[in-house]
Amino acid sequence: MINYNGKKYICLLDFAMDFIRGKWKAVILCHLYDEPTRFLELQRITNGISQKVLNEKLTELKNDGLINKVVYPEIPPKVEYYLTDRGEELTKIIKEIEAWSAKYYPELDGGCD
Repeated sequence: MINYNGKKYICLLDFAMDFIRGKWKAVILCHLYDEPTRFLELQRITNGISQKVLNEKLTELKNDGLINKVVYPEIPPKVEYYLTDRGEELTKIIKEIEAWSAKYYPELDGGCD
């Protein structure tokens, strides 16, 4: 059993999966893979996520050290999110899972790109 930040995990895999557990975290990370992205653009390309949930997931990903948020001193403020090195490494693994899905289920269309 692993204890970390008040949570208990069965093993290191359970611990690692907690970073992308849920419907939106992995999708958000994939959409940040190529370039920094603004909040409204993330909301548009994730198709179906509410502003509240997107904000919660971005905050969780930021707190986990997987993304950073940059606020530019402009009016209106420009905010962009981008992957940290840790987030980029995890996203490469997520992209491998996506490639596996495309290989074994080619009849499905719906990559994160």
